[in-house]
Amino acid sequence: MPILAPSDKALVPFVSVENMMRLVHRIGIEKMLTGLAEYIAADFARWELFDKTPRVASHSDVGVIELMPTSDGEAYGFKYVNGHPKNTKDGLQTVTAFGLLADVDTGYPVLLTEMTVLTALRTAATSALVAKHLAPKGADTMAMIGNGAQSEFQSLAMKAILGLKTVRLWDIDKAATRKAARNLKGLGLNVVECDSAEDSMEGAQIITTCTADKQYATILTDNMIGEGVHINAIGGDCPGKTELAPAILTRSDIFVEYPEQTRIEGEIQQMDPDHPVTEFWQVLTGAAPGRTSDRQITLFDSVGFAIEDFSALRYIRDHIPGTDCFLDLDLLADPDDPRDLFGMVQRATP
Repeated sequence: MPILAPSDKALVPFVSVENMMRLVHRIGIEKMLTGLAEYIAADFARWELFDKTPRVASHSDVGVIELMPTSDGEAYGFKYVNGHPKNTKDGLQTVTAFGLLADVDTGYPVLLTEMTVLTALRTAATSALVAKHLAPKGADTMAMIGNGAQSEFQSLAMKAILGLKTVRLWDIDKAATRKAARNLKGLGLNVVECDSAEDSMEGAQIITTCTADKQYATILTDNMIGEGVHINAIGGDCPGKTELAPAILTRSDIFVEYPEQTRIEGEIQQMDPDHPVTEFWQVLTGAAPGRTSDRQITLFDSVGFAIEDFSALRYIRDHIPGTDCFLDLDLLADPDDPRDLFGMVQRATP
């Protein structure tokens, strides 16, 4: 078969899982979390420029597969992501993902990347960015309820962006708590393994819930939540999956990414369709208040939104040039004559 070398126009930078991990270590995980938060904040500040739609979800009895697209008019991005809580029993990840960034002017992709690791990083960066604006001033202790794949990223993002000093871990699976504590050892946090959800909240000004079961659950009951705390509820991400007792929601000022999606997938699916919420981008731009009192309970009802993935894709695009953390993938056909795709195929005849 003739050797037909791809042209530069055919090549798209591809970041594999291996290269994503190398990039994390090259940049430094806390620096990368901080950088991702800065990109997310910059895109949230221009929220109104973006195409916005609830993600396209295909639900089954065992999980969900979703596409998350958006565009700012110059670049287009999407993420493919799944959520299958049963997977861990088979030695598989609950969440896997990959994503693409493209040039709107030509439609040509400019980046293809794994996003399993990147989603964990951007989710943590978003949580910490929100907590920076909504958590009580001087908050330095977090209860981390649910110690699966996301817990270490959440803890380090809070340390890097908010100055967190102590994380109190709890999971119904004690092995998960031991895993998280082991991974966080020596990374600058005081790590406390707790025996119950109630125990984990002792002295915590920030409470993060990140559990995986696809069901209505009550991880936090109303009596567990006192005044003046900030709650990051990041485990609920599809219809029928929640973590908080409805009474907590009625006592909280609720902040969301995109109401049209959160009302379907978030904690507020338990509430009336017109239950009041504030879009977080409005807090960033000063269009709406964030925390207004020491006694206020703030709740970030986070389900993840495509603009956060867009920001993460932009970050990777901007940080791989000059590194060896990507491969050029022969992804796009580039015939000498753009109208002669068939001829290009024929010239490759054995």
